[in-house]
Amino acid sequence: MKICTYEEKHFKDVEALWEEVFPDDPPWNAASIALPEKSNQQPELIIVAVDDDHVIRSIIAGYDGHRGWLYALAVLNVHRKKGVGTKLVKEAEQRLKKLGCQKINLQVRSANEGGISFYARLGFAVEDRVSMGKQTISPS
Repeated sequence: MKICTYEEKHFKDVEALWEEVFPDDPPWNAASIALPEKSNQQPELIIVAVDDDHVIRSIIAGYDGHRGWLYALAVLNVHRKKGVGTKLVKEAEQRLKKLGCQKINLQVRSANEGGISFYARLGFAVEDRVSMGKQTISPS
C-alpha cells in the first residue's frame, strides 16, 4: 500500500469509495463535482492510499492561508481498523504544516460516533462552535 497525491486515473476508484462511505451525501459533495474543483486548487491536498492499483482510502485537505481543514476521509469498509485512516490524516497534517498551517479544523456529523472517537484519538477536540452553512447554488 502506498500513500500518494490523487491523479485523474484514480477518479473511478475514489467515486466508488465515496459512494460506499458517504451514501447519503448531498449531490454537491459528489466526486464528479468535488474532485475536479479541488484539483484546480491545491491538488496536492487530495491524498489517496492505493493497494494493488486500487484506491482504498482518501482524504481531502484545504488551507486558506490561516486555517486548515480536513474533508472526506473515506475508508472502504473492508479496510477499516487497520491504521491507514490514521496515516492519511497524519499525511494531510504534514502537508498542511508545510504550507504554514497552525490549526486544523474538521466537521463530523453528530450521529457519527465512530468518526468522533477516531478523531479524538488523533488529538482533535470538540470545540464550542456552531457550524453554519449556506448554499449559494441550488442543487440540481
